[in-house]
Amino acid sequence: MAALLSSPREVFTEAVRAVLETWPVLQIAVDNGFGGVYSQQKADWMVDAVQQYFHDNSDLEQDEVEDFLSDLMNNEFDTMVDDGSLPQVAQKVCVMFQQCKEGKLPEVRQQISQLTLEKSRGRAKATSIKTPTEEAEGSDDGDECMDCDEAGVGASVSSTAAKQQPSSSAPKEEEEEEEEDGWTVVCRKK
Repeated sequence: MAALLSSPREVFTEAVRAVLETWPVLQIAVDNGFGGVYSQQKADWMVDAVQQYFHDNSDLEQDEVEDFLSDLMNNEFDTMVDDGSLPQVAQKVCVMFQQCKEGKLPEVRQQISQLTLEKSRGRAKATSIKTPTEEAEGSDDGDECMDCDEAGVGASVSSTAAKQQPSSSAPKEEEEEEEEDGWTVVCRKK
C-alpha cells in the first residue's frame, strides 16, 4: 500500500499511523478501552489529528509535539504517559515529517515498512511456557506460566496460576511470594 502513496502528505499520514500503532502506551489504552467504547476510533482519529497539527503549524519543536500527544492521551484516553516514550514517539514523527517535507519519501516508506514489521511481530502476546519441573515431569497439572512480550519495549512479565483444589469451597485467597528477580508472584487458590 505504501508504494501507491505519492504525495508527501499521504506518506506522512501513513508514517504517523505506523508510529502510533506501534506505540505500546496507545495500544494498551485502546486494548483496555481507556477511551471508552470508541477507543479504536479515537486512536484512528489521533492519526489525523497529529498529521493535521503538523500541517497547520510550521516549524514544530519536539517538545511541542510531546505536549500535544500528552494532551491527546490525557483527554481522549484518561492516560498520563510516564514511561518515557513520549520523547521517542515525538522524535520519530518529527523526523518523518521533516523527511517528507524534504521529499525523502523512499526513506520514510522504509521506516513505515520497519514499523509495520514491528507491529506484525505483535502487541503484548501471552504464550504458555512450561516451568522447569513441568518439563522434567512432562505433565501439565494445572499450573500455567504466561510470558508476555511487548514489541519494541523489551518488557517481560511472568505470572503463575495456582492449582485448583476441588475439595475446597472457601472463597478465593491470594498469596504473594517474592521471586529472586524482584517480581511478586500472586497465586490464587480455591
